[in-house]
Amino acid sequence: AVVSTQSTGNYFIQSNLSLQHTMSRGRSNMDVKRVSSELFTLTYGCMVAQLLRDFENPDEVNKQLDKMGYNIGVRLIEDFLAHTPGVKRCTQLEEAAEVLAKQGFRMFLGIVPEIKNWNSARDEFSLILTENPLSEFVELPPTCTDSLWYSNMICGVIRGALEMIQMDVKCWFVNDTLRGADATEIRVKFIKILEDAMPAGED
Repeated sequence: AVVSTQSTGNYFIQSNLSLQHTMSRGRSNMDVKRVSSELFTLTYGCMVAQLLRDFENPDEVNKQLDKMGYNIGVRLIEDFLAHTPGVKRCTQLEEAAEVLAKQGFRMFLGIVPEIKNWNSARDEFSLILTENPLSEFVELPPTCTDSLWYSNMICGVIRGALEMIQMDVKCWFVNDTLRGADATEIRVKFIKILEDAMPAGED
């Protein structure tokens, strides 16, 4: 069970310490990939907790997670392309959505979100996640349930990765199971095609 404390930061750390205990107790029955995934979940939770302590403002933490994700995304695309030589350069948003959901998410998070809710212009869609490895074993403290998008780094990664294939997009969370929703929903909106140039990055 998740242990609640008065400290916002400790709330996440206590949540993930229960995960760490579960890992040590059952390590002999877990494969290396599963352990690696759970260690990543633990590390991410501690990072979010530290950001909350540093900025003391969930809205600012959302911005920081997006920036961090963006800088990861612009570099992650090279690793993705190296491991998927059969993937052709996407020129349409529909193609990018398919590759993103069915190959990108599977490769880096081990899940395949649904692509749903296209608008009539076909320039905006939703990714529906019934599971999210980043938020396993996590419970938001009451002070953050209406303002913190815990996995907002994913939005930054999507934005950065698509920018590297010259697609400028906006990306944001609509729903999150951590806020009581049945599924997590990420919205992606196409803005424009970019010039063929390397992004400067975000500090």
